[in-house]
Amino acid sequence: MIVARPVAPERAAGNPGTGEKKTMNDKVEPSTPVRTIIADDHPLVLLAIENLMMGYPNMQLVGRAADATELFREVDRIPCDLVFMDLYMPGGLCGDGLEAVRQFKVRYPKVALIVLTMETQAAALRKVIALGVDGLISKRDRIDLLHVAAVTALARECYLGPAVRALIADATVAQRLDFVRQMLSRRELEVFTQYAAGLGVTEIASRFGRSVKTISAQKCTAMRKLNLHCDAELFRFAVEHGVITEDCLKNRR
Repeated sequence: MIVARPVAPERAAGNPGTGEKKTMNDKVEPSTPVRTIIADDHPLVLLAIENLMMGYPNMQLVGRAADATELFREVDRIPCDLVFMDLYMPGGLCGDGLEAVRQFKVRYPKVALIVLTMETQAAALRKVIALGVDGLISKRDRIDLLHVAAVTALARECYLGPAVRALIADATVAQRLDFVRQMLSRRELEVFTQYAAGLGVTEIASRFGRSVKTISAQKCTAMRKLNLHCDAELFRFAVEHGVITEDCLKNRR
């Protein structure tokens, strides 16, 4: 759960290709605060976000909701620029979290939507992103990143929190590793992994009780199956596909 704690508010990332910093005032004048609605079924989360917003005079809380149905009612009742919405809220008439997000984007395309979640499955996170949300942030991230997400979303760029990015990246590496396992036999994978980790053919042969000729042949077969033509390609491929870590490769050097 997002918990408020004293941290220095992080500024939004610079505009792509420049060193320029974004601020809320890039899109909204101080005289026109960003009208914000927050929706979450946990009162402590609502309170934490409210407390955060109090530190930003150009953000104005205009509504609260505890489920998607109540959120839609609030957006219909009060004009707003930005919504923070929990992905999974019990109750309501809008189905599961993904369906609620889909309906929101259809009904309110001009309102920036930032989704908050405890979801850890990369596939589910990708589905949320595919619905066109303006931000997706984990409740495990620092609360001050909500302001960064708001600035980015109002600039019509999609903000992904650090935890979300890490979960998706880790899942991508896991999928790549599954590909390697499907392509190679068990013994070829053993040899490939040991060689990528820094052992020589002779050392691997001694470790597994096979001949040097057999180990060399299994290494060459693995490289051919993976379309690798030299050791440099092998080492780079092994890191990119999660066979070994980058630290392991650095230690090898």
